[in-house]
Amino acid sequence: MSPPVFYYDTNSPYAYLAANRVDELLPDATWHPIAFGIVLRELGRVPWSLSPARDEGMAEIERRAAERGLPAVRWPEGWPVDTYSLAPLRALEFADERGSQRELARALYRRIFQEGASLAEVDNVLRAAAEAGLDPEEVRAALDDDHVKDRLREHTDEAMALGVIGVPTVVLDGKVFWGDDRLEDAAAAASG
Repeated sequence: MSPPVFYYDTNSPYAYLAANRVDELLPDATWHPIAFGIVLRELGRVPWSLSPARDEGMAEIERRAAERGLPAVRWPEGWPVDTYSLAPLRALEFADERGSQRELARALYRRIFQEGASLAEVDNVLRAAAEAGLDPEEVRAALDDDHVKDRLREHTDEAMALGVIGVPTVVLDGKVFWGDDRLEDAAAAASG
């Protein structure tokens, strides 16, 4: 059995919830950021956050965060459209090469969903990078690095080829577990 892969995007509050517990449930998981906006465009999907179910979804996320002892969710102004950017995802690919992807992911999630800061603003990404122990200027340079861009593109294409239609998603031996509420199912499958 191959290790599970956790696919996520930093603009997703459900991925934020999952990122706070995936290592506990799936300690061998590999994390791959993906450009979920591109997945949506390719699939012609409209996310719940832009649908009439938006208020219900936001209330559900706030409820789950409270149940899990996380700080109250602060929604950034203009979320999700005005807060979406490839910059934090590229920073995560760079951080992965430095062994700090999880730390940066959690710092980015704190910025957007606990502080209400937009990750479309590069300075917020760089502050999170510093918090994760990365050199902000190295991260800034990496945002335009072709290798970093290619890795993000590869992970996004890989996810779509495996059938990922939303985030968070865990893929384990070809089986797709989409949603924060499916992490336990993925963990059960991983344990056999």
